Amino acid sequence: MKKIFGKIGAFFKQGRQIIKKPFVALANSKAVKWYFDSKFHKGWIKLWTDYAFWMHIPLSMLLVFIMEWLSRHSLVQACGFVVDHTGPFLFNSYCIFVALSIVFLSRRRGWWRLFISMIFIILGIINCIILLNRVSPFGYTDLYMISDLLTMQDSNYFSATQAIISIIALIIYIIILVIYAKFGPKKKDVKPFWQRLVLVIALFISLYPTTIFLRSSGVMTSYFGNLSQGYLDYGYLYGFSTSVLDRGMNRPFGYSDSKIKSIIEADQAYVDSIQTTTYDIAGEDGQSDGNLKVTEIDTGDNKPNIVVMLLESFYDVSECEFLETSEDPIPFVHYLEDNYSTGHCIVPVVGAGTCNSEFEILTGLSCNFFGPGEYPQKTILKETDVESYADVLHDDGYATHIVHNNGGNFYSRANAFSMMGFDTFSSKEMLDITEYTPLGNWPTDDILIGGTMDAMDSTAGSDFVYTITVEGHGSYPTYPVETDPAIKVKANGKTEGENYAWEYYVNRIYNVDDFLKQYIEALDARGEDTLVIMFGDHLPTMGLTEDEIATGDLYQTKYFTWNNFGMPKEDKDLTTYQLVSEYLNRLGIHNGNINAYHQRVMAEGKKYGTGDYMNDLRLLQYDIMYGNRYTYKYGTSYKPTEIEMGVLDVTIDKAYFFNGRYHIYGEQFTKWSKVFVNGEQVPTKYESGQVLSIKASDVKNGDIITVCQMGSSDTVFRESNKYVVVDPSYVEEDIVTEEDEEEESADN
Repeated sequence: MKKIFGKIGAFFKQGRQIIKKPFVALANSKAVKWYFDSKFHKGWIKLWTDYAFWMHIPLSMLLVFIMEWLSRHSLVQACGFVVDHTGPFLFNSYCIFVALSIVFLSRRRGWWRLFISMIFIILGIINCIILLNRVSPFGYTDLYMISDLLTMQDSNYFSATQAIISIIALIIYIIILVIYAKFGPKKKDVKPFWQRLVLVIALFISLYPTTIFLRSSGVMTSYFGNLSQGYLDYGYLYGFSTSVLDRGMNRPFGYSDSKIKSIIEADQAYVDSIQTTTYDIAGEDGQSDGNLKVTEIDTGDNKPNIVVMLLESFYDVSECEFLETSEDPIPFVHYLEDNYSTGHCIVPVVGAGTCNSEFEILTGLSCNFFGPGEYPQKTILKETDVESYADVLHDDGYATHIVHNNGGNFYSRANAFSMMGFDTFSSKEMLDITEYTPLGNWPTDDILIGGTMDAMDSTAGSDFVYTITVEGHGSYPTYPVETDPAIKVKANGKTEGENYAWEYYVNRIYNVDDFLKQYIEALDARGEDTLVIMFGDHLPTMGLTEDEIATGDLYQTKYFTWNNFGMPKEDKDLTTYQLVSEYLNRLGIHNGNINAYHQRVMAEGKKYGTGDYMNDLRLLQYDIMYGNRYTYKYGTSYKPTEIEMGVLDVTIDKAYFFNGRYHIYGEQFTKWSKVFVNGEQVPTKYESGQVLSIKASDVKNGDIITVCQMGSSDTVFRESNKYVVVDPSYVEEDIVTEEDEEEESADN
């Protein structure tokens, strides 16, 4: 063993000498010696030794400039930030100047200066890379997404190559810091530590009043209506710092028991005042007498199914000013718009942040009240439950389901949907996905049809189904992928690479349009009254600007509907937090605290986004999520559920040994099905939705096997029945006991 370790040590020693040799040669070169002996170098060292405090001013400004250059992908735009937003530029620089003051607490000032400077540069590099793949800049909430990111290697989010490069860069950075710590100079003749400590503390304390003053004077702001624009206007460092410090919700002014009570009582009075009116439902001939003009429908005891569908990155490209297509890529969607209620949908995000559109659509609450870029599903919903439309419809006897062809743990969805009160969640781990987009990174959406039908079949009575698609997801390749795409695209004024990206995207939504047609045909074939509400969660990550789209608003997508029970067409632009409530109102469903609030203020003619609309919504939202829950005291209270992953049982029917493997036959197997032998997971090969196989050597006669649907982080979402392994070739060994030996001895 000593010889082995000796050889290993010799190998690393030899490797160290090989690596060290060019660095030693460089250090001993004439050019390097000339530089270190030069007056310039000596003067430079003297500046950092005797005037370090003042040298931090230009260093801070340089670091801010580098961060903005990286974040904007443009030297010119970085210069524009300095000139056009001088106040924010100087304040960002002051923040770094304060951070650099930490170096004065140590004798190894050079090491700390390098360490702190590299932190800011690394933040700039991270934001630079992120903005190549999405519109929303890097924020503190993204740190909560690291676990999700690590489950998505070889995807458009995070490739294996990027992972390797990141690890190598981190190792190099650590090596440089270690070398500098060992060989770097130490400051001599420093002032007393207490004086340096007082200076550092005073600088950090100064940040708070400075920030308050600049905010009150309008130089800075505490709220970004547009996160991306906020980072551009006020600087990346300030934007990121705001996302760190301004998380959750602050207690609103006027929050009290009596104030919440007055809101709930006003909502209840409105609900009590509503007189149920009946639509003249179209008959079998499709005709109606048209005499009634109403805003609400009474379906009696026959409560319609309600399906809400989030369409990933869905955008009606006919509203794009520079795009031409060989034919209409979404004819079915346009048919729905012509014949059923539709409108623009005001969403809280651009280019990314699906779960924030999701949060608003399911709860009726607003993400504008949270910190910049915050994902409540990754923060507050980890700790507390929240009222949702699933709760509201539970009260009316609905079963509630989610169907999604992506991971159950992504965006912490399994936990979040439980906190929202849903019954079941059929994530990709429960779906036998075999078809993918041309790049192979995202499943096609057709699998959601069967998933939705299974969910609705799993319970009697009416269903509320929330369906999430992924086929339109970015990023979009800037090179040709399909040799003969169904839709040809011309992006006027764009580069060839951008044209390829648009062509790829347009052909994805062309497929989504066909999926929607098949989805609605499947629902209609059930013969049950059904309302479907479909909406785009955000515009695609294509770098669109306001002057390139017909609406002039990057926060507007579209929603469109379908029903088979004669609901009149009534178009209206709505926010994501209003959308479901508006249609529940048309169906005569008024229960629920947040639902009733939206219906009342909309009936009063208050406009979304205004103080009249949002102030009381803020109070209710704070009360439910952070406060004393007076809402549940005076209104209806709700609790989280123990969500069930999937609706169909995973079963093992039979198994046998063949050709060195153990083949397991059953139902509901997917690519995320893993075999457990006596409680321990073993390597599993997915053969089909009915067959899995493992190595024959991993099991033996009498072992107990199960099949589990596995999510990320080794989460067991669903488990099959237990199955006892029977090996036909197994021969039971004869066990000779002492009694047998005594009997044999007696016979002899």
